[in-house]
Amino acid sequence: MLVWLDDLRLNAELSGPATAPPVVLIHGLGLDLHLWDAILPRLSRHRLLRLDLRGHGQSDTPAPPYSMGALIRDTERLMQHFALKDAVILGAGEGGLVAQGLAVKRLDLVRAMVLTGSATRFGNPDLWQRRIAALTAQGADLDAEAATLLGPRWRSLPAASQVQQMLARTRTEGWLGLAAAVANTDFYQTTAMLTLPTLILAGGDDRKTPPDMQRETADLVAGSDFHLLPGASHLAMLTHPRPFADALCAFLTRIAHD
Repeated sequence: MLVWLDDLRLNAELSGPATAPPVVLIHGLGLDLHLWDAILPRLSRHRLLRLDLRGHGQSDTPAPPYSMGALIRDTERLMQHFALKDAVILGAGEGGLVAQGLAVKRLDLVRAMVLTGSATRFGNPDLWQRRIAALTAQGADLDAEAATLLGPRWRSLPAASQVQQMLARTRTEGWLGLAAAVANTDFYQTTAMLTLPTLILAGGDDRKTPPDMQRETADLVAGSDFHLLPGASHLAMLTHPRPFADALCAFLTRIAHD
């Protein structure tokens, strides 16, 4: 459904029992809310909010650049629209930055955090400026993006078609907008102040955000759990949905969020 906010429309899907504990799912660059399709059956007991970030999926595409503050505010407003609080926020890739920022800003909305394929920052601004220049000149190289997300043998994977479709649906302005937001974001110091229950789910074969980088994030948050998914890609929820869901559900049970 399209949710009308003050300045744009965001596409969101809300499912599950109205009184169940909420889980908010946030995708990364170039993807959309269908990233989570394979694990939805395992989360049917929860109140699930999936969203398309601005510039992605069926959400509106404002002119770039975007700011990380605006992306965090978008998610915050959606949660308030649906009256969700005390939620577990699950952020994938660059969506993990949105999750971290929201956890720092609104602990009244967020009681726990799960990050997968994420970090406190993704490269330095110069790297992102080069990427933005390439996106401006020729658009996204969808094959290269798929290889980064799924690994060098991505074409043979069952998830390849779904990932290609999500990447192809993302408009150039969306790529540019979110890339600009990520380029200037470094949450190392703020994430280090968090003390809420946190799970880091790392794909053992994640080429975009290697497990060691994700373990560094886990080390920042006091008492966080680090779980390695052997052989899983950056998009472990698609390539290894069963072990991903098992680890996620075990965490939700452990923190009594079920």
